Amino acid sequence: MTPARTRLDAATADLDPPLAVLDLDALDANAADLTRRAGGRPIRVASKSVRSRAVLRRVLARPGFAGVLAYTLAEALWLAGGDDPVSGDVVVGYPTVDRTALRRLVADPALAARVTLMVDSPDHLDAVDAVARPGRRPPVRVCLDLDASLRAAGGRVHVGVRRSPVHDPAGAAALARTVCDRRGFTLAGLMAYEAQVAGVPDAPPGRPLRGLAVRGVQALSLRELARRRAAAVAAVSAVAPLEFVNGGGTGSLERTAADPAVTELAAGSGLYQPTLFDGYRAFRGRPALLFALPVTRRPAPGTVTVAGGGWIASGPPGADRLPRPVHPPRLRLLGTEGAGEVQTPLRGPDADALRVGDRVWFRHAKAGEVCEHVDALHTLEGNALTGAVPTYRGEGHAF
Repeated sequence: MTPARTRLDAATADLDPPLAVLDLDALDANAADLTRRAGGRPIRVASKSVRSRAVLRRVLARPGFAGVLAYTLAEALWLAGGDDPVSGDVVVGYPTVDRTALRRLVADPALAARVTLMVDSPDHLDAVDAVARPGRRPPVRVCLDLDASLRAAGGRVHVGVRRSPVHDPAGAAALARTVCDRRGFTLAGLMAYEAQVAGVPDAPPGRPLRGLAVRGVQALSLRELARRRAAAVAAVSAVAPLEFVNGGGTGSLERTAADPAVTELAAGSGLYQPTLFDGYRAFRGRPALLFALPVTRRPAPGTVTVAGGGWIASGPPGADRLPRPVHPPRLRLLGTEGAGEVQTPLRGPDADALRVGDRVWFRHAKAGEVCEHVDALHTLEGNALTGAVPTYRGEGHAF
């Protein structure tokens, strides 16, 4: 048994899997490395990659982290509400048309002052006005979403994710004027998330040619975006002053921090270091979040079966979205079955040393999605468990 497996098995011997363990030593080391890479720029924590209020509080208590980037308005209200909010500065990373959540926002001046909505169209302003007309509600803070993808060949080539329709400085300025001309709205910030850099590994293991190609495209994209983002910030600032300009992600912190137009960064996945973030040249995070499944069958020599296992990450279907068995290390998923809903067979040299009742430890492809499957993260410091913190699911929420 490897020391890592021995440590995990011994610490959780009295618990029944499935279970998830959060290594706080690794979490803290990853947080420190993120702030180092940010070069003094504050990091807004992407909550979708954390999904535990206790972990968010721990990270936000560290120097270098400030504010939350939420993924739904309902989540933002939960994090910003009450007498002891997780954060008094929560930006919703995506536009919302959740009328119930919007009603809660405009009914509470304190929440309206703490939460900023994302918009990329006047339609999103209309959604707010349909819930409560101006004059009958507090001002609603908004942030403009500038599309950061690389477009070429007259738009026939698109590198990046499909986000905002606002792509050029003129479009950003036009939307800014619309916001400022609308009663009941306050323009607070601008965001431009370069997913093609922050979320695409530039040194994928075993694929050196792909790494070269990715690095070339990313360099081109960053040069283009630096010019366009600076022009967009200038154009919007001529309409109204901006409190913040947000950019970046775990995979691009130091490169985005070098852009003088950006005032703050965003990151979250690097705190847990899932497998999709193993292939970057700029950093090597420590896996902080693992989950265990029990061995329930030994169907053949060299093969074991664990209960459950279908903890598959979102995104384009592919092998890189599957959970990876890491302790013991010499196991692999079967191509004909993959990670199953009720059982997952594993094959490899380490299978014959496993017995029914033993556990196999996995890493997830994405960060926060582990928390969709467990109610708590058991916290590990040194060689001992120190307790457990609830996930969103454990607190009765699934945003």
